[in-house]
Amino acid sequence: MKRLAILGSTGSIGQQTLDVVRSFPGRFNVIGLGAGRNVALLVEQVEEFRPKLVSIESARSPEILRSRMRQILPSHELVAHPDVDLVVIAISGKAGLDPTLAAIRARKSIALATKEVLVLAGGTITSEAKHHDAQILPIDSEPSAIWQCMRGEEKGISRLILTASGGPFRHLSLEELKTVSPQQALEHPTGGWGQRSPSTQPP
Repeated sequence: MKRLAILGSTGSIGQQTLDVVRSFPGRFNVIGLGAGRNVALLVEQVEEFRPKLVSIESARSPEILRSRMRQILPSHELVAHPDVDLVVIAISGKAGLDPTLAAIRARKSIALATKEVLVLAGGTITSEAKHHDAQILPIDSEPSAIWQCMRGEEKGISRLILTASGGPFRHLSLEELKTVSPQQALEHPTGGWGQRSPSTQPP
């Protein structure tokens, strides 16, 4: 039985992960759950899955969750706990970087949905994972699709093409896409990374 810690359990991917746990009750044991500010949903998840470890960003959460006799830890300690086998990182933006590194250094298997972690520090992440013999499994849609295609292939990949099917313009026709301005593209959410530097601004 795999012992799971799920960071971002109240988000879309976290909830889907818990759906998988529900579907295979004999395969997974939820040891830890971590969330941002959605205390109400986290409490519901704690009641259902009975994890012994919890991580929460909200300042008002400890009293609520301690009343249910759960140990509250910072996310980087939760993912490194000795009772955890597999860590699901599904928190948005740069907040996923520190717990990912902590899980790697604790030699955990990591199901990584937060692709910003690799955008921000891909070299460090891959180097640390190799050094600590930690397995990283991409579960975000595009990276996971590429990873699944590459598994078992003897030849190297010479070229990858991403169709960019998502994003704020996915419902536009080809004619409408021709008129999209750089300013419209910049208005797309940046995942909490902050302002783009002048070097990344479009001409």
